[in-house]
Amino acid sequence: MVTDPALSPLLAPFTRFPESIGGADRERLSAAGRTALLSSVVPGYEALLHFLDNEYVPGARAEVGASHLPDGREFYQHRIHYFTSLDLSAEQVHDTGQSEVKRIRAEMENAMRAVGFQGEFHAFVEYLRTDPCFYAATPEALLKETAYVLKRIDGELPRLFKTLPRTPYGIRTIPDASAPGNTAAYYFPATGDGRCAGFYYVNTFDLKSRPLYEIEALSLHEAVPGHHLQIALQQELDLPHFRRFYAFTEFVEGWALYAERLGLEMGFYQDPYSDFGRLSYEMWRACRLVVDTGLHALGWSRQQAIDFMAANTSSTLLNIANEVDRYIAWPGQALAYKIGELKIRELRTRAERQLGACFDLREFHDLLLGSGAVPLDLLERMVDRWIVQQGHP
Repeated sequence: MVTDPALSPLLAPFTRFPESIGGADRERLSAAGRTALLSSVVPGYEALLHFLDNEYVPGARAEVGASHLPDGREFYQHRIHYFTSLDLSAEQVHDTGQSEVKRIRAEMENAMRAVGFQGEFHAFVEYLRTDPCFYAATPEALLKETAYVLKRIDGELPRLFKTLPRTPYGIRTIPDASAPGNTAAYYFPATGDGRCAGFYYVNTFDLKSRPLYEIEALSLHEAVPGHHLQIALQQELDLPHFRRFYAFTEFVEGWALYAERLGLEMGFYQDPYSDFGRLSYEMWRACRLVVDTGLHALGWSRQQAIDFMAANTSSTLLNIANEVDRYIAWPGQALAYKIGELKIRELRTRAERQLGACFDLREFHDLLLGSGAVPLDLLERMVDRWIVQQGHP
C-alpha cells in the first residue's frame, strides 16, 4: 500500500508541468493530486485487491479454455470467424497450425546446420537463450541496433512499394511500469492529423529476454513495412473516419507477418542466426494456431500450451508465459496473424501464377493497402477482380 504519494507512478504527471502553468498553479494542482491519490485512488486499489483475493480468485474456475463456459464451443467458433473473417472450424485451424509447425521446424533445423551447430534442436535453442553474445549489454545498445536495422529497411522500401506514408515513425522504450508483463515490442499508431508520429515501442526490461537475432523480424513487423507503413497509409486515405481508423485484426496482423517475410526480398536475414529468428517468429505464429485452439476447443491446460511453445520456438520462457496468458484471456485473437498471412500469400501466389510476367509486386502491394484494412473474404474478391482487370482472367 502506498502511504507516500511521491512513491506512486500515478503522481508523475504532477511533476512535469508545461511552461504555460505557473508556479502557484503547479503547487495547487500537485497538492490536489496528492490528496486525490491518498483519499480516493489508493483506497480504490485496496478495495479491488481485496475483491480479487477474497472473492474473484476463490470463485474462479480451474479450467482456462472458452469451451468450458456455457455455450463456450459456440462462443469460440464465433471468435474464430470474428478474428479471421473466414468460415474455419477449430479443428481446421489446429491442423493448419500443426502442418505449418512441421514445415517451419524443418527450415529452422536447416538454419541451425548453416551455422555449423552439431547438437540437437533443443540444445541449439538453449544456446541461443543463454549465450551473452546474442544479447545487448545495455538498453541503449538494444535501441541503437534497432534504429540501425530500421534505417536500412527504410532505404529498401521503394523497391517493393509505389506508395509510402507521409507520416514518420520514431522509437521509444516501453514504460518501466508495464514492461515486465509486456511483449518484446509493439506499435502505437500516429494520431492521423499530422501532429504526432507513429511510435515503435521496444521492451528493454530483462535484456536477457531480448535477443538481437530477432530485431530484423520484429522491426519489419512492428514498424516498416509492417504496422506503421500499413496503418499510416490507411490513416492518409480519402475514406470516412471510421474506415481510416478501424482495424480488422486478420488484415492488420496478417499484413505485418507477411511483412516479416518480405525481409527476404529486401536483402535481410543474411545472418543465419537472424534467419533463425525470422523462422522462430513465424513458428511462434504457427504455434498460436495450435495453442489457441488447443486451449479453447481441445481441452489443453496452460502448462501444456507453454510446453508446446517452448518445444517449438526459441522464445524465452518469460515471453512464452506472457503470450500464453494473453491467449487465455483473448480467445481467437492470436489466430489472426498466421491465418491472415497465409491468405495474403495465397492471393499473391494466385496473382503471380495467373498474371505471369505481367505481375507487378509494387502494384499488388498498392492494391492490398489502397483500401485500408478489410476482411479477408473481401480482400480475396478484390484481388480476383484486380487479376481480371489486368486482362488475364
